[in-house]
Amino acid sequence: MADDNPEVPRPEETGATSSPVEHGYPVAQTQAQVNAPGGYSGATAPYPGMTGAYPNAPATPSAGYATYAPNFDMSASGRLSGNPQGYSQGNTQSGFQTAPQAYYPNAVPAIKEKRKTAKGLAFLMGLLGVIIGAALSYGILYFATDGFHFTNVTNVDNVSSSGSGNITITPPGEDASLAEVVAAKVLPSVVNIDVYVESYGSDGFFDDNALGSDSSSLQESGLGSGVVITEDGFILTNYHVVEGGARFMVRFDENVQLEASVVGSDPSSDLAVLKVDASGLTPIEVADSDLVKVGEWVMALGSPFGLEKSVSTGIISALFRSTTMESTTGVNIYANMIQTDAAINPGNSGGALVNSQGKLIGINTLISSSSGSSSGVGFAIPSNYAMTIADQIMAGEDVEHAYLGVTLSSLDPATAERLGLTVDAGAYVESVVPGSPADSAGIEQGDIITKFDNVTIASAAQLIIGVRGHLVDDEVEMEIVRDGRTITIDVKLGSDTQSPGRQ
Repeated sequence: MADDNPEVPRPEETGATSSPVEHGYPVAQTQAQVNAPGGYSGATAPYPGMTGAYPNAPATPSAGYATYAPNFDMSASGRLSGNPQGYSQGNTQSGFQTAPQAYYPNAVPAIKEKRKTAKGLAFLMGLLGVIIGAALSYGILYFATDGFHFTNVTNVDNVSSSGSGNITITPPGEDASLAEVVAAKVLPSVVNIDVYVESYGSDGFFDDNALGSDSSSLQESGLGSGVVITEDGFILTNYHVVEGGARFMVRFDENVQLEASVVGSDPSSDLAVLKVDASGLTPIEVADSDLVKVGEWVMALGSPFGLEKSVSTGIISALFRSTTMESTTGVNIYANMIQTDAAINPGNSGGALVNSQGKLIGINTLISSSSGSSSGVGFAIPSNYAMTIADQIMAGEDVEHAYLGVTLSSLDPATAERLGLTVDAGAYVESVVPGSPADSAGIEQGDIITKFDNVTIASAAQLIIGVRGHLVDDEVEMEIVRDGRTITIDVKLGSDTQSPGRQ
């Protein structure tokens, strides 16, 4: 067994002096910080496992993610209709091109080629990063991953779990609380994911201590959580948990660990599916996330700071929170997320958010915090959307998102005055992709989109999120301003799998 499954070395055992980031998760800055003189004014956030206060923390590689201003839609009109299905990874591939909103103050890990994001047009550069909700204007968005390191455990060939996720929870008796009953049901379906990356020596080559061994050229870079969704070993997690990893070890408990492979992912949705060679696992039950209500009791499960099988409880604080964040793969689009005050910390990414019946309603993904740890404002991708993406990945299909076919920039009052426009907010159409849904609907270069599906559009980010909130073939009414006149246009959204960038 030892020969077939060599131990993954601890970082200190590899002797590497220059390696990919060990304690990294992406940071999103407030708009005030991004717009500060010099372009970047925020102190680097502390990474999990580091000591010291937040202010003036040393700049450390950030796992290749850019700092980014969140664009949360916090208003009552921010609800996006439909089961979210929009905007694919790669702005031009999805029919959008947006101006950059971020800076890269830290280096990209050595093992990864730095990916370029879409740049937008110069005269409206940088205007996409408008924060819609003042409630989060002083917060920073973090992916809930962790960079802690742990001792190795012995691999096993297979694992089975007795019982089933299909357990009906009844009101607890005197000897058991609701939290106890829900935790007992769900914990077998929640796993820890250790991520390993290739280690390089100081000369940029593999560490001399590797001696040709595959295992000795790997070092642990971080961890996250995952949710078992089938009995035969499919596991749902966040894409940012596995991005850049060379090896993945899934831990079911302190004694059982299996190597996993990435079946597929959808970077723009921040979702990925892993597979372990196992049978008889306990898949989580999935609820209809469209039925979730504000104030509902919830439990978050995962591995915060590497503390496996941890649970926290809270309520649903709000629904339909939407934002975009830039990463090394392009722009991540988060539409209609569930907000909760249940504690979510680094290491919880990819873990489960469940209701009082122990059924999955969301995949824990983001936190808003000034410290990098839980502040009672966490966000989960709704289960309906997450499972739709997972089903497509498991079936070997291309993940499909709604597609409009325009190049966009945000409009603000100063730019509108400079260009002599009659409106000072909206999504400015820089160009239209020939043959796209936008082209077929009659949208033209220079149009300003001010409403989409009866929701006021104040920025390009809002329109991108709006499209993500719809299904392919949905028909949507749009309001545009052209030459000072307001025009209503109906558009039938297409599929990004048929867009020019995906041919």
